[in-house]
This record gives sequence, structure tokens and C-alpha cells, in this order.
Amino acid sequence: MASELGKKEEISKVKVTSKTHVKPNKKIGKKECQLVTFDLPYLAFYYNQKLLFYKGAEFEEMVKKLKEGLEVVLVEFYQLAGKLGKDEEGVFRVEYGDEMEGVEVVEAASEDISIADLAVEEGTSALKDFIPYNGVLNLEGIHRPLLALQLTKLKDGLAIGCAFNHAILDGTSTWHFMSSWAEICNGSKSISAQPFLDRTQARNTRVKLDLSPPPSNGDASSNAKADPKLRERVFKFSEAAIDNIKSTVNAKAPSDGSKPFSTFQSLSVHIWRHVTKARHLKPEDYTVFTVFADCRKRVDPPMPDTYFGNLIQAIFTVTAAGLLSANPPEFGASMIQKVIEAHNSKAIDERNKEWESSPKIFEFKDAGVNCVAVGSSPRFRVYEVDFGWGKPEGVRSGSNNRFDGMVYLYQGKSGGRSIDVEISLEAPTMEKLEKDESFVLIGN
Repeated sequence: MASELGKKEEISKVKVTSKTHVKPNKKIGKKECQLVTFDLPYLAFYYNQKLLFYKGAEFEEMVKKLKEGLEVVLVEFYQLAGKLGKDEEGVFRVEYGDEMEGVEVVEAASEDISIADLAVEEGTSALKDFIPYNGVLNLEGIHRPLLALQLTKLKDGLAIGCAFNHAILDGTSTWHFMSSWAEICNGSKSISAQPFLDRTQARNTRVKLDLSPPPSNGDASSNAKADPKLRERVFKFSEAAIDNIKSTVNAKAPSDGSKPFSTFQSLSVHIWRHVTKARHLKPEDYTVFTVFADCRKRVDPPMPDTYFGNLIQAIFTVTAAGLLSANPPEFGASMIQKVIEAHNSKAIDERNKEWESSPKIFEFKDAGVNCVAVGSSPRFRVYEVDFGWGKPEGVRSGSNNRFDGMVYLYQGKSGGRSIDVEISLEAPTMEKLEKDESFVLIGN
């Protein structure tokens, strides 16, 4: 389904009006924070992009409030106002100094585009002009800000485009920052949950990496150009649809006495099976399911929810396409459940030691053959990020870190157990998935 926004002539009307930088409003001094094994593999990912859009008529006042709130919240989240660097032994770290320029803030205008235009847009290519740092690698944080924002005036509201350097934080930390920023803008004198900034408490192995940033070429090298045949689509699963999927997967009690399948496991196998079917794979073809799991409560000792950084690991399971489709959904759900539950502190430690002995820098598409890879989480309260003018009308991911089979899960706007499923697939596969009534109708 094409929208008005999909027309290139419409989207080109985003006009940058100013570019400034915002720093913490207090002197902090010189700070250094070593990146750890959980962070380093993501240096060759791209900046993690999010787009939130809000209704509102007072653009200048909204921008003023956002900038003032940002100055305050950066006192606690000062790492986002710093840069990547290396110590004398070549170990990557976050460096902050009061003389640094801080967070990049671009103001722009696109007054022919409305909230409704953004809300119905299914692809990400049409949203690119609203989010900074398209095609920019995290490694470029050596000479770029670690957070860049674009505040765009719309016909009837405001779009907040964010680009976070994924080498220094994961989704949990991203939304902790966003909710804290919103708290300050909403009149709170302080944030309710302080970030836990000592990454070495989770892992203290020093790993030297010989990496240099590529030549800076602006946004010209967007990874979206690597495969122009990719399509994105948001499938909105209501509470009733989620409950239906979960009850179907749990219809037969497991014979081995294992726990019932969770909402995440049930929805994941639903997506995995239907995407695999749409790909028309041979029965003997392998298909991989990958989830980027939060390890804060899995490590020993456990880390607080407010741990600031990356504390995620990719967990994989694989089967033949024929087995996945021929067996009932609980077959795949059981595979997902077992691999997630097996990822305990021992497994995490073994994975870290293996990586440290032979460091491998992931590329954003190293998730596996014929994969379905799930990132983000419906547990992130993205629709509760209220800066003082109401909840967002929509929340989307940008075009960075997209590949065939990438899935982002978000809390549904209607709240409760509803979930938005944002999927990137090769165009022919997406067309087949859209025609698969047992997938589409249950979710829309």
C-alpha cells in the first residue's frame, strides 16, 4: 500500500533549518569508560535509529523544552555527549570532556507532511529524511557525536528522529534514556532511575581491537542501498490476536513437563513459520531463528535494569524448513524456549571467552541463513515517552541495520498485550506473506 509520503517529490520537502549541539548544563570534567565484550561486536553495526512523532502546534516551544530537558538529562547520561576513543593499549572506550561539542541537534521543516502520512507509511525509505545518520557506522563515533537528533516540524506536529551509537548502548538503555528525558521535560526535577555506568562490573576483560573508522562520507553510504529489493511492513497484532496465537501454540501441554510458551515465544514461532513458508524454501534448507536477548538478569552477578551499555547477546537456533513447517507450532516454540532458557551465566561467560580469544566484529546481517532475527522488545514502553504534549502517535525504526528477516517488536499503541511487528523481507517474500491469510488476518 503506497501513501502520499511514498512519493519522492513529497519526501524531498524536508528542509534542514538549523544545526546546533547540546551539552550537559553542569561541568562534569574528564570521564572515561572502557567498552566491554558486550559492546565491542557492534562497532561495525550502524547507528540505531528511532522515529517518534507527536501531535502539537507549538513547534518552537516544543523544541525549546526538548533542548532544555536534554541539557539536564545529559548530566546523568553524559556518555551520550561524548565520543569513542582508545586508551594507550588500543582498548576502545567512551570519552567525555566538558570541551566536547555534545549531542548534535538538527531542526528541520516538512510542513506538507502530516502525522497521518507518517502513521500509514509502511516502508522506511520514505522516513529516512526524518532521521539522522543514515548509513553511518558506529565506528565513526570516533569523530561524530554518539547521539544525533533531528526535530522536524510537520503540518500538525513534531517528528523526533534519533540516531544512537549502538556500540555504547542497547535497546533497554535507549528507552531508559528516552523515558528519563521525557520525565525532565514533563517537569520532574530529577530522573526516577539513575543509569548504572560502570560497564566493567558486567565484564572486565580488556580487548584490543585494530579498527579504524572508514573515511567520513556523510550519509551517502546507506546500507539500505545494499539490497534495494527489501521491503518493510508493520503488522499490528491486537490483544485478541496475540491471545489467539499464544493459546494455539499452547493447545497441547508439553509432555516433558516444561513451562508453557510465553507470549514472545508464541509470537516468534508464528512469525518464523510464516516467513519460512513465504520464502518457499526446500524442505532440506536450513532456517535460523535469532533473538538479541537481554542478559542483565542472566549474568552472575545480575546487573540492574538501569545498567547503561550493551548487555545483550544473540542467541541462535536452527532447523530444516521442512521440519519447521511439517510439525505443529509447538515444535518451533520448544526450540526457541530451550535455547533461551539455556542461555544462562555459564553460557554467556563461555560465549564471551570464545569471542575474546578470537574477536569477530559482527556485520548487521550476520544473523544466519534464511533467518528471522528479532530485536527490540514489546516490554519497552515506547508509547509512554511523553514529553509534556501527550503520547507519541507512532514509533518506528529507521533504515539502518536492515536485512532480509530482521524483525522489530514494539508495544502496540493501544497498549495492553498488543504488539506491532515491523518486518524487513525481500520483496517477493513480503508479497507472499501479505497474501498469507493465516498470518495477515490474525494480526490486522
